[in-house]
Amino acid sequence: MSTEISPAVQQVIDQTRFDILSKTHAVDNASKREEIARTFISDTVTVPTEEMYTYATLATLGDDVYFEPSTAALEAHIAQLAGKEAALFMPSGTQSNQIALRTHLKQPPYSVVCDKRAHIFKYEAGGAAFNSNAHVVPITPANGHHLTLEEVQENVILGTDIHIAPTELVALENTLNGTIFPQDEIIKICDYAHSLGIKTHLDGARIWHVAIETGKSIRELCEPFDSVSVCFSKGLGAPIGSCLIGNKEFITRARWFRKILGGGMRQTGILAACAAYALTFNFPQLPRVHALTKKLEVGLEELGAIILSGAETCMLFYDPTPLGINFEEIGERAAALPEPLILGGSRLVVHVQTSEQAVDDFLSVIHQLAEEKKAAGWVQPANGHKTSAFKDVYVRRQVKLTK
Repeated sequence: MSTEISPAVQQVIDQTRFDILSKTHAVDNASKREEIARTFISDTVTVPTEEMYTYATLATLGDDVYFEPSTAALEAHIAQLAGKEAALFMPSGTQSNQIALRTHLKQPPYSVVCDKRAHIFKYEAGGAAFNSNAHVVPITPANGHHLTLEEVQENVILGTDIHIAPTELVALENTLNGTIFPQDEIIKICDYAHSLGIKTHLDGARIWHVAIETGKSIRELCEPFDSVSVCFSKGLGAPIGSCLIGNKEFITRARWFRKILGGGMRQTGILAACAAYALTFNFPQLPRVHALTKKLEVGLEELGAIILSGAETCMLFYDPTPLGINFEEIGERAAALPEPLILGGSRLVVHVQTSEQAVDDFLSVIHQLAEEKKAAGWVQPANGHKTSAFKDVYVRRQVKLTK
């Protein structure tokens, strides 16, 4: 058999070649890691370490549409960890949540009850309507922190009135904007929903933070729900991936929807290995993450800023206006540092690759700007940081965030 390549074919081959690695590839990656250590926009910006890369190269080489051993092992571990029968690896948390909704919801009309700030309502491009033909009933929690049983009871739609879409799913989120949903309230809500034959789903993308902060096991935190989504990127520092968890029948049907929506991937072993590495080596770093977030909160309070939402886990929201400064000024000064800080407004997110120096430098920026304002004649409002008015405004307004 001849293997001689014609000039025309060789030309096609030559045109197709592409080397993605630049001459400064290693230096660029090192610089990126330094940048990420000083980025407070989100915990999705984390990148694999050299050690995670090395571990990933040892994964199996199966095809996940058929069977991939490393991925199957990860799914089995996550299912066992959550106390459920099965789990399914997903490319993203959004797909995991959307497939959960689509799997639970069978035949319209139906509605989903959730927090008005929930990811499935605000940040998944209207996926509940697009993918599941579902009406969403968003609730604004009166306490500004979490939904209560009474609020769910008031908004669940029952009966046979043809004018309204009956509730078939209650979806909760833990954490939500970094705050921890009290487990006793979760149990009440899920027990109530189940008593009516209504399914429950947990967007537990950052459930790892809840476990670290409360000491409750992942199993205990997931137990009240029919399905749970957990993320390996948010918080844990893996490059990609989430898992949807439930009983065997649920996951079998979810696997079908994953294929329909284009989520059936092939050699996912390297991604599963990154997730396993993150669970083993990055999860134990979350106490440090929480401590740094608390340091930010205490530092901002001492300077006189208002804390809109406190450092329960890895993020907080603040208002610098009592100091006479705004987010634009803070961002410009932070970006002008010899080692810039990357900020995103009122939300500060700490992650496993955040450096303590970045926290110190951020607080220094706020301090310097505040001192400059004082020197220019700014007078801080008396006890401004102790009032609840700013928090009330925060609860009422729609804060645009990138999750």
